[in-house]
Amino acid sequence: MFAEERKSKIAQMIKEGKSVKVNELAKLFGVSESTIRRDLNELESLGIVKRTHGGAVNNFATTFELSFAEKEDRFAKEKEYIGKLAAKYIEDGDTIILDSGTTTQYIARNIKAKNVIVITNSVNIANELSNREDIEVIVTGGVIRSKTKALVGDITQSTLKQFRCDKAFIAANGVSIEFGVTTPTHLEAAVKRTMIENAKEVFLVADSSKFGQVTFALICPVDRLNNYIITDKMDEKQKQEFKALGVEVITE
Repeated sequence: MFAEERKSKIAQMIKEGKSVKVNELAKLFGVSESTIRRDLNELESLGIVKRTHGGAVNNFATTFELSFAEKEDRFAKEKEYIGKLAAKYIEDGDTIILDSGTTTQYIARNIKAKNVIVITNSVNIANELSNREDIEVIVTGGVIRSKTKALVGDITQSTLKQFRCDKAFIAANGVSIEFGVTTPTHLEAAVKRTMIENAKEVFLVADSSKFGQVTFALICPVDRLNNYIITDKMDEKQKQEFKALGVEVITE
């Protein structure tokens, strides 16, 4: 494969939202890691990608945001896997917060526990759980964002502050050890921070494409996540990097 063809393929992978690592690309294309680093440096010089520690992310505007319908179609199998895995951590009698998002909607669909209280800022999750007699649903209220179907704003945060919950399941658009946990809008970031502050345990749920990505608004640094990340896959080295920050990564 010619160098230009290889760089084109790498750029396309990143454009599609895939998280790329130097060592993984070297294996994929059968070249040395130093060759991949040169490729990524050239792509960065052209403004196509942004280099990160050990890899690269898309250099599109950090405020870019897919609609809920568009997100549903991306990495659906991975999100369903994460949803089923996360739901196992919900126990009978738990009080939980379910953040808005396509991944957290899969959690709602897979709750097996009984007598659970769910607080959510998601119109879709509230509807999903509305027929469950063994689950009490508290909807935060607030302003609906048409793009994500999330409730945001002062009313949303005020409602969340009235409760102390066992567990919060938080979604994000980007997860970077260097730049933290991020989402495209400051309004949703503020709501997610309030959720984190009012739960004993926090589970960040994110498919593997989100790692190494950085978007506009900081939710929190990675070490503020107490205590877990649930994802579909992650290599052992990366797991250890998160573990050093006090965060356990769960993949099965």
